[in-house]
Amino acid sequence: MTKLRLVAYRDLSRVTEMAGFHWVRSEGSHNIFRNHEGRIVVIPDHGSQVIVRPLLRKILRDMGLGVDEYNRLLGGV
Repeated sequence: MTKLRLVAYRDLSRVTEMAGFHWVRSEGSHNIFRNHEGRIVVIPDHGSQVIVRPLLRKILRDMGLGVDEYNRLLGGV
């Protein structure tokens, strides 16, 4: 099993955009991204704090990415 790397909002937003999502709007400290299929992903922006593992897993599940695909995209950041 591949290890899930924890990242801050900045890196996760780049991975999200590389996965085909684009920024739509923000509400408070949460940013909403949408892809061409209409799938929506909400990512909190709390500065340089890393996104905790359970929330990161949920975000990846919402994006439809596996851990391997996430790590591959994260390598391109």
